[in-house]
Amino acid sequence: MRKFLENIYEAEKIINKINHMAYVTYPVVKDKKLLLKILVETRVAIARLINSILQYEFLFKRIRIYKDSRENMKTFINKCAQRYNISQNEVNLIIELFDIVNMHKNSTFEFRKHEKLVILNHDSSPKVIVFENIKDFLGVAMKLLENTKKNISN
Repeated sequence: MRKFLENIYEAEKIINKINHMAYVTYPVVKDKKLLLKILVETRVAIARLINSILQYEFLFKRIRIYKDSRENMKTFINKCAQRYNISQNEVNLIIELFDIVNMHKNSTFEFRKHEKLVILNHDSSPKVIVFENIKDFLGVAMKLLENTKKNISN
């Protein structure tokens, strides 16, 4: 029972940190590495929140937890997202964020062009990320945190 509360606490710390990085630090330094760090940390925070939700729902025997993370993600999308007031659009943003971070990990080349971050892989088309995308991902993370805290406290 303690683990899902620790995940929420850690996710909240991460979200506060990346919020500051995005809205205070990035406008001053405009560094692509900072954008990538914000993306990766947002993914970590959302993954912690999803794990917390899954653990909480498992505790009350509403779902099963699998060893395969893809199965757990499907369980979250199909059985938990609606209960935690996460819309399909927000679920799509979460999936997109996870894909972008995976693409970044496997990336052969990344660069910043004007206000855009471009991630290139040898086997796929380039992914262009603008600061508005990062704001959307942060918004989803903050909403997921708020909804998780609200549902678990009830």
